[in-house]
Amino acid sequence: MEKPIITAWLKTSCGWSNGVRAVLGKYNLSYEEKDIIKNPAFRWEMEQKSGQDKQPTLEINGKMLPDVSGEELEAWMLQNGIVKENEVPVNVPLNSACTDEQHEAMRTGTPLQFK
Repeated sequence: MEKPIITAWLKTSCGWSNGVRAVLGKYNLSYEEKDIIKNPAFRWEMEQKSGQDKQPTLEINGKMLPDVSGEELEAWMLQNGIVKENEVPVNVPLNSACTDEQHEAMRTGTPLQFK
């Protein structure tokens, strides 16, 4: 199976972004990550390419997937023959926002361990 070309606009720490990273890792897919928090120009680029301001947003082989969860990403890749189903476990929720504790830690700059 040919490896897809993937660009992912993600936040540094975000439940949704972590779910997307977990799915890409599950299938051992390489991707270009564009952190919209560390580099606001990437957020602008994402908005121009996708027409919306929600993340995670991915571009896979030229197809835009705006505001997608890890579950939605995995389902789309399976349906479109990008990957074949596997049972590799992931260690984060694939369809979840950050907890209040995680949001507070990000706001204050406190290091936080993700489980």
